Amino acid sequence: MDGPLKALIRQDFPKATNDDFICSEHLVHYRLLKMDQMIAKDYRQNKKLNRKLTRVMENDTYQMVDVREQLENSLTFGQKIADAVAHFGGSWPFIISFISVMILWIVINTFHWFGFKFDPYPFILLNLFLSMVAAIQAPLIMMSQNRAAEYDRMESRNDYHVNLKSEEEIRVLHSKIDHMIQQDSPNLLQIQKIQTEMLGSIEAQVGELRKLQQVLDEKVMESQITEKINNKQDN
Repeated sequence: MDGPLKALIRQDFPKATNDDFICSEHLVHYRLLKMDQMIAKDYRQNKKLNRKLTRVMENDTYQMVDVREQLENSLTFGQKIADAVAHFGGSWPFIISFISVMILWIVINTFHWFGFKFDPYPFILLNLFLSMVAAIQAPLIMMSQNRAAEYDRMESRNDYHVNLKSEEEIRVLHSKIDHMIQQDSPNLLQIQKIQTEMLGSIEAQVGELRKLQQVLDEKVMESQITEKINNKQDN
């Protein structure tokens, strides 16, 4: 008999000692009571962890959003133009076309092709156009960069909440796994041990009953034989 089972018996019988006798019926009763207590304790702990996980999931009211879709739906016409200009201004087609226009401008005004000479050297009109393009393009690119920065901020905030919620859920799941490893598994083994002891006790009792039945059968046979012999002697 293990220590916890003895402690459970001593709750009802404080004066009981290790040498005292306990009948099989009462021993089975206390073993079943011990198993019920262990199962109830595991159930309460699992229920507590489930409530904790539910609170973690309910407390975070932040709704996960698709940042890209939300930003695209909120873009104004000017912001779309700024994004298009920034996208085209940072591409090879823009660079090649811009250089080609500049070379054609310089060649036309240098060699007087097609009879045109609207901007002779030092190409003051070209410098004016280049300054205008730079002056207009810079704010548009900054607008697009601001949109990109806003997207990064919203994405970071969304990722933070996702990671925070995942961390809380993983922590509670770790608690459940630790409970299963540290308590549920040992308790299950302890319950199996008690069940094995109960089966051993039942088997021993059955063996004793069989022996008793065999002794009774032998005595019945002896009595029958003795009775037959006495009947023959009387006859």
